[in-house]
Amino acid sequence: MKMVSIVGMAGAGKSEVARLFEENGFTRIRFGDVTDEEVKKRGLELNEANERDVRERLREELGMAAYAKLNLPRINAALKSSDVVIDGLYSWEEYLFLKNHYGEGFCVAAVWASPKTRYSRLTERQARPLTLDEAAGRDKAEIEHLNKGGPIAVADFIMINESSMENMRETAKKIIFEIKNGKKNDQIRH
Repeated sequence: MKMVSIVGMAGAGKSEVARLFEENGFTRIRFGDVTDEEVKKRGLELNEANERDVRERLREELGMAAYAKLNLPRINAALKSSDVVIDGLYSWEEYLFLKNHYGEGFCVAAVWASPKTRYSRLTERQARPLTLDEAAGRDKAEIEHLNKGGPIAVADFIMINESSMENMRETAKKIIFEIKNGKKNDQIRH
């Protein structure tokens, strides 16, 4: 079975790309579900401040690979019957944990968009919209506290998402085809 993690900064289009993988037969595992469950368990409102606090506390308590470790049973169960796409791998340590655990069976596809494009998307999205200050603050926190840059930098596939949804879909389909056929180290742009 194949396993790919979709990485990128908030608003780049990771969840949209992960949904496309799901539409093409991959089981989608969203690391952020752990955050949502923990926020609710603590009786807090789902918002950027509480989510950030929970993400950082979980990593403080369990180490920077916390989300990979917490999701390992879900990943292993899904891999028994299908390919897997991970939506939400953030830290370098999560990347290393999964790479060490799955080896060549694990690859990374990065979705990149400029801050201007991402912030526009984040302020306009229906679910959990962010203000410009919240979006910039999230970037800073994820880079400085969650070691998010590493997995993006070493991605096996890179998709530039500055264009239309249709272009993104076409690019994602090419990546899906290449992953299913065992290719790596390609940059796919649109």
